[in-house]
Amino acid sequence: DDNKIVIARAGAVDLLVELLKTGESAEQTQAAATLRNLAENTCNKITIANAGAVELLVVLLLTGHTVGKTQAAGALSSLAVNSDIQIRIASTEAVEALGELLRTGDTAGKTQAAKALRVLTCNNVGNKIAIARA
Repeated sequence: DDNKIVIARAGAVDLLVELLKTGESAEQTQAAATLRNLAENTCNKITIANAGAVELLVVLLLTGHTVGKTQAAGALSSLAVNSDIQIRIASTEAVEALGELLRTGDTAGKTQAAKALRVLTCNNVGNKIAIARA
């Protein structure tokens, strides 16, 4: 966990977010996977969200290839443990995109989508309703 803090403090989050924005498909997938791992640390979740990663992860979830979508769903799941970030995620197209991944993704994608949707419903009635409608 200490390494995750050191990596984030060294400026990696901004660089990874830039890869999500401008990178090729493989780079975006790796950026999402790395952000997912960094988001396992509570402090890093806020840093990642404030860097603009939520919206870019949703774009990857909507437009990426199979593995990219899976990694984006996993990263959103890790970030959604924070209730403020949960609200931010739910205000995007994430719920619909996660529902689509749950319906049409491969096994890994479906698993990550289900996990992300579960986390988004924790202690949030509004999200539960939105997910039920998706």
